[in-house]
This record gives sequence, structure tokens and C-alpha cells, in this order.
Amino acid sequence: MASSLSSCWALTLLIWGLLVVASMANFYSDFDITWGNDRAKILNNGEQLHLSLDKYSGSGFQSKNEYIFGNIHMRLTLVPGNSAGTVTAYYLSSQGPTHDEIDFEFLGNLSGDPYTLHTNVFSRGKGNREQQFHLWFDPTKDFHTYSILWNANHIKFSVDATPIRVFKNAEHLGVPSPKNQPMKLYSSLWNADDWATRGGLVKTDWSQAPFVASYSNFEADACVASISSASSSSPCKASAWLSQEALDANEQEKLKWVQENYMVYNYCTDTKHFPQGLPECSLPS
Repeated sequence: MASSLSSCWALTLLIWGLLVVASMANFYSDFDITWGNDRAKILNNGEQLHLSLDKYSGSGFQSKNEYIFGNIHMRLTLVPGNSAGTVTAYYLSSQGPTHDEIDFEFLGNLSGDPYTLHTNVFSRGKGNREQQFHLWFDPTKDFHTYSILWNANHIKFSVDATPIRVFKNAEHLGVPSPKNQPMKLYSSLWNADDWATRGGLVKTDWSQAPFVASYSNFEADACVASISSASSSSPCKASAWLSQEALDANEQEKLKWVQENYMVYNYCTDTKHFPQGLPECSLPS
């Protein structure tokens, strides 16, 4: 199984022609602001980026590069105070009706109530693989690091280097895996008060606007899809994260701790919506 997956991702890298890039971001050089006009601002000589939301519009940005596998980190401070109705999204995605996507979404709440960290994985346009968590700290008080490790074997979601979720490659069970489509990194801050907080019962309080989320220290140790593939022969083999197949013992303990204490929804145990179960849910963490 491992050798088959390794051969598969090696072929993918050869097809796309990749360059391994390990970089600490400058937001001017690595991202484009895509919507929201002056609601999105790059500050401190490119070291920070702020997104804001008011009653007229939110804002967003995207990476200049497309990645096909990566170990990606971003530090965020979320909207403080009464953030009910707001969503701060941070995710990898390709385009089109059969797109792949790997999501972090932070669902705001009333002052004093916890954020909900919503995660999802799309393969060939199909999602419905949500897991949700509360956090063990206040994500509005300081910057915290949110990471996605994406390779052909699994996708690992981490918060401050603590794994919270692993989505394993289950192609042998007939489950498509997001491993063939290059994806850009996107982030946005937007109003979703029709569903984000308590199923839409709590609406956005616009007297609290503008709502602001802050970003810093983007780091991508990643395979960047290149226009020219003539000289590429799977250079990503040198990166240890690319061949990682499982969590080590310490990571397993951390994952268990988070899932036992902070997970608030798991599609794998949702028998109302998935009464027959799902193949990938039979795999161990």
C-alpha cells in the first residue's frame, strides 16, 4: 500500500513539474487581495494582513502559488468580542465542479461563548466530511498557528502543532482522495448569519462592525506547480512530510486528547445523516 501511494504521488509530481519551496511569507509577494477593496490591508512591510467585515462587504485574499502537496502554516487572531454570524475561512482549494478542498472555518459566537472550528475535506466536488471542535484557548487574544499537512497518504489538521484531525487516503475503499489537483490557499472573512451561529438563530450585530481578523507568519514547505516541468524529477522526495504515513506516538496522544475533550461534531458518528456509515470512518486514526 505504501509503495503504491509513493509511486502515485511521484507520478503526480512528474506530471505537474514541481518546485519545492520552503518560505516565510511576505504578504505583498505571496498573496493577492481578491475582494473587499480596502477592507483587506497588508501592514508592517508585508508581515501582517488584516481582513475586515462590515454590513456592506467582507474581504478575502488568495495565494499566488498553486500547491500539489504541502506543509502549510498560518498564524491567525480571530474576530474578538461578539463575533456571532461571522465566518473566518482559511482553506486550500482547486476550481470547478469536481474541485478538491481542505477547510478550516472559524464560526463566530456571542461574547464569552467559544468559537467553533469547522473542518471539512472535499474530493472531486464531494464534501460532507465535517468535524467540528472547540479550542482549549481564546483564539481572539493572540496569534495561534493553524496548519495543514497534505500529502498522498493523509491530511493532518493541527493547531499550535497539536493534531486535531487526520483524514487518511482511503482510495482502496473506493473513497476519492484529494491528491491530483493543484490548490491555492484562500482566506476570507464574511457574513454567514443564516447558518454560522446556532444554526442561524443568532444574527450578526452590525453595531460591532467592523469585524477584523489578523494574519501573520505564513509558511509553506510545499510543492509548487510549475509551468516548466522539463527539469523536474520529483524533487519533493527530499521533504520528510511528503512521505509521512502516520502520526508518531506523541501526536497520537495529542490527537486523542483533543478528540475526547474538544470535538463537538463528527460526521463519522452521525447516524442520522449517514445511517449506512462511510468507508473511511472504519480506518483507525
